[in-house]
Amino acid sequence: MRELHEWTMEGGAGSIHAVRWQDPDVAARFAVVLVHGYGEHIGRYDHVAEALVRAGAVVYGLDHRGHGRSDGERVLVDDFDELVADVHRLDDIARDERPELPMVMIGHSMGGLIAARYAQRYGSSLAALVLSGPAIGRFELVPTLLALDEIPDDPLDVSVLSRDPLVGATYADDPLVWHGAFKRPTLEAFATSIAAIDEAGSLGDLPLLWIHGADDQLVPIEGTRVGIAALRGANHRAIEYEGARHEVFNETNRDDVLAELVRFIDDTLAGAVATD
Repeated sequence: MRELHEWTMEGGAGSIHAVRWQDPDVAARFAVVLVHGYGEHIGRYDHVAEALVRAGAVVYGLDHRGHGRSDGERVLVDDFDELVADVHRLDDIARDERPELPMVMIGHSMGGLIAARYAQRYGSSLAALVLSGPAIGRFELVPTLLALDEIPDDPLDVSVLSRDPLVGATYADDPLVWHGAFKRPTLEAFATSIAAIDEAGSLGDLPLLWIHGADDQLVPIEGTRVGIAALRGANHRAIEYEGARHEVFNETNRDDVLAELVRFIDDTLAGAVATD
C-alpha cells in the first residue's frame, strides 16, 4: 500500500515542505526526485508519484521556497541556483535513506529548468533525467514581460494547462497555487538561468527524456527545442504529444504519458536508451 510521509526540512532560506511516497511492501528498484513548476506545489504530482511507486520507485519531492507550504515570499526567486541547492539538500536526504537505489530526476516547466541546471552541476550522480515542458531555450514569455513597464496581474488562462477541463478548474480553486502576477526579479532570474544552461551545454552520456505537448501555449515547444539541442548528449529520447497542452502529466492521455515515462526509466536501468 502506498504511503505518504511529509516533513519539514531546512532550506537555504527557511523551512521547506518535503514529501516521500513509497510502498513498504514492494522492493524498490530506483528513487525519483520530482521537481514541480512555477506557482504550483508538489501535491499536484500525487498521481505521478503513484504511477512511479507502482513501477518500483521511492519518490521524493518538495515545495520550492515561496511555493506551496514552504517558507518565503510567494513566487519570488532571486537566483534559481538557490532552488537547485534546495533540491540537492533533498537529494542528499534521499541518498542517505536509500543509498543503494539509482536516482532519476523529473522536472516540469520551471522545474524542468531547475532539473536541467541540477543535471549540469550534479549529473554524474543521476541515472537519468526527465524534462516535461521545460522552460529552457527560447522562453519568449520572459523577455516579453520584462520589456513591459508594469507586469500585468492577469490570472493564468487555465485552459492552456490541459484538454481536460477538470484540471484547469482544480488548479483555479487550489489555495496553494499562486494566482497573481510574475515578479520582476523572478523573470530576471529565469533569463539568467536559461542563459547559464545554454552556456553550460551538453549533459554528455546522461540519459535524457524530453516530453512536450505539441499545443503547449505556455512554454511553446519550438522555443524549448532550441534549449534541448544545446543540452542533450549521446543518450536522449524525445516524445511530442500531438494536441497536448502544457501539463502532459495531467493531459487526457496521461496514462499513456506515464507509461512512456516508466518505459524510459526501465530502459535506462537496463542500459537500453536509444538516441532519436
